Amino acid sequence: MNETPRKLIFENATELPVDRLRVQPAAGRRTGCPFHDVREMLREVGLRPTRQRLALGWLLFAKGDRHLTAEMLHEEAVHARFPVSLATVYNTLHQFTEVGLLREVAVDGSKTYFDTNSSEHHHFYMEGDNNLLDIPGAELLVDKLPTPPEGYEVARVDVVVRLRRRKGEN
Repeated sequence: MNETPRKLIFENATELPVDRLRVQPAAGRRTGCPFHDVREMLREVGLRPTRQRLALGWLLFAKGDRHLTAEMLHEEAVHARFPVSLATVYNTLHQFTEVGLLREVAVDGSKTYFDTNSSEHHHFYMEGDNNLLDIPGAELLVDKLPTPPEGYEVARVDVVVRLRRRKGEN
């Protein structure tokens, strides 16, 4: 069989990573198999597609852009009947963050969310609801950054705007 080699293309940097994955020349469409698409996405960033990474990647990216904690993902895995330890979930989330598939957003000393939208953007944090919402990029401008110490550079800027309900409103 003479098969045309497949070339991965990332089309739009603001879309969900699995949605960005396209295969050529097969009419420029995904394979249609979510696990295959996650497998290719992992290989593209240099991660071996283990069973745990595939399952957790599918759970993470199949529902669109969202913010979740390791505990939330662990609960989803349990409900999906995928036995995985919380330590494995944490390790996988950190591995995905290191290769740019996720963004880590720390909102408190003890609360960290992982964002499936890895594009540059900022967040609202609803204190009473423990919920994160994206702030569209053009709505917040960071005008001047401090000069980093010798030997360092700014990796990224994360702004979390904390919100609370007004007194007397539900």
